[in-house]
Amino acid sequence: MLLQSPTVFLMVLAFVNWLGFASWNALINNFSKEAAGFSGQDIGILQSVREIPGFLAFTAIILFWIMREQMLAYLSLVTLGIGVAITGFYPTLGGLLLTTTVMSLGFHYYETSQQSLQLQLLPKAEAPRLLGKVAGASAMAQLLAFGSIAVVWRVFQPGYVVVFMVAGIATATLALAVWLLFPRFQGTVPQNKGFVLRKRYWLYYALTFMSGARRQIFMAFGGFLLVERFGYDVSATATLLLATYGINTFMGPMLGKLVGRVGERATIQMENASLVAVFVGYALASRGHFAELGYIVAGSLFVIDGIFTTLMLAQRTYFQKIADPADIAPTSAVAFTINHIAAVFLPVTFGLIWIYDPAIVFIIGAGVATVSLSLAFLVPRHPAPGNETMMTQAVPVAAE
Repeated sequence: MLLQSPTVFLMVLAFVNWLGFASWNALINNFSKEAAGFSGQDIGILQSVREIPGFLAFTAIILFWIMREQMLAYLSLVTLGIGVAITGFYPTLGGLLLTTTVMSLGFHYYETSQQSLQLQLLPKAEAPRLLGKVAGASAMAQLLAFGSIAVVWRVFQPGYVVVFMVAGIATATLALAVWLLFPRFQGTVPQNKGFVLRKRYWLYYALTFMSGARRQIFMAFGGFLLVERFGYDVSATATLLLATYGINTFMGPMLGKLVGRVGERATIQMENASLVAVFVGYALASRGHFAELGYIVAGSLFVIDGIFTTLMLAQRTYFQKIADPADIAPTSAVAFTINHIAAVFLPVTFGLIWIYDPAIVFIIGAGVATVSLSLAFLVPRHPAPGNETMMTQAVPVAAE
């Protein structure tokens, strides 16, 4: 029965999460620019505040003492829906900082709990393929959100308040429905309850940190470049996102199979190489090097980045293969904090750089992706406990 399947459960959770967050993401750049009059510095401040709950994700370990990951996921999705629903009522810097914090608390605590659930409930041999299916469900939710917004905005022009409110209420309602419909799922190995940092996971921590830095540059400024430099309106932005996740609906499962076929090492290398090219292209476009084609080139790079982001699942399966099964929940929380260290200070700092020259932001992004690409060469072809990096041997893991 479908309701008894952990994979279906994870796909449905991912669908609800991304339905809410994608609706917020499709509107926030235009809303902040048109309704709140944001500059590049303001959007940097907003994005930094948005990442503070991600930086504090390690505190989920404390919540795991009193509730299961599944319950935290449900409560987080309801919180996400509330944050999205109230966003349109506060078109000021202070108001958006408040509503974004509520939304972000829900989103990041959900992401922490679902990463733990995925690695506990999915078998190692099938994890890349099944995570590809989960990515496909996420893309389908984003496709629905962006497609609906693009059509509704163009035909009815309902205003920001209505769209934010409908999206938020839908997210919270669906989360409650999932809570009522699905049974309790439990991993086979009891999880460690304390904070876990192990030396042998250092490469996973480093890759996680670098991926957080480079993703934050793109999330904070990639979409804003389209709006500020090339004049993308709500409909155009939503249509671009619609194309991205329409492709990902089909490509997600295919890319998951690719990870299983070529391995984590090659996949992580491929992802970072693509991001170097995307950041360089953005830097050139921001300086007008593509002339009249800049509008199309920047939009195309946005789509390409969105597609290759799916390959980040290889970092999760790399960790799953090298980890002590009892470390998955606490390490997921700690890793999510590591992923957001740069995200707290980077957007506001880069917002100041943006005022001087947007191209510099993307040039630094290319540098970050290059460092991440270099780290990817340390991932072994067959990761396992005792064979965590190219510098270790496949020997039994000593107690730490």
